[in-house]
Amino acid sequence: MEKIYIDLSHIIEDGLVTYKGLPAPIICDYLSREASKDIYEEGTEFQIGKIEMVSNTGTYIDTPFHRYHDGKDLSEMELKSFAGIDAVVVNIEDKTIKAIDKTFFYNTELKGKAVLVHTGWDQHWNTEQYATDHPYLTEDAAQYLLEQRVALVGIDSMNIDSTKGKTRPVHSILLHAEIPIVEHLCHLEQLPQKPFLFYAVPPKIKKMGTFPVRAFAELIV
Repeated sequence: MEKIYIDLSHIIEDGLVTYKGLPAPIICDYLSREASKDIYEEGTEFQIGKIEMVSNTGTYIDTPFHRYHDGKDLSEMELKSFAGIDAVVVNIEDKTIKAIDKTFFYNTELKGKAVLVHTGWDQHWNTEQYATDHPYLTEDAAQYLLEQRVALVGIDSMNIDSTKGKTRPVHSILLHAEIPIVEHLCHLEQLPQKPFLFYAVPPKIKKMGTFPVRAFAELIV
């Protein structure tokens, strides 16, 4: 048997706009290789990087603290909430559909699974269209996923909720139940219909509810 890993994360780079209205990350040297030559012996040099960014950058995970002041933050969630989760892909074949309701999840075994919603919207990543009229889950879809006791929900779109209004029912329902959300996934078309494991592990940071992850799938072939 062989393990295959499929990267499901976007690259974070200097100036990247993930969410229109939020600042892009600033990535630079704190200590450049050239400057480090004055510190170390000849032939020895290092680079220490510096990044300034909001937590909603790139492919990221939401935990309850993102939505609720008394919810669990990144440091309080158990590793099993992020790593080695049995996963399933729900493919939205009709790319004209934006509101993804509960019927799309019927006839799929969901209990204890990381449910990854493949809309194909990641093809618009880093373009103006990405933030416009994106696919999202409806409130009844979130309620159904909660009732099915899923472990995590991810989507390859700008937001798991509709951003046309000021309510965010999907975030509210899932995060209240301590079901993490992963947004801005990519390459979900590469995932098989057979079983695989999903990983999206963030740093262990206190008083923060959202942070970029290196999301990936593990397949056994």
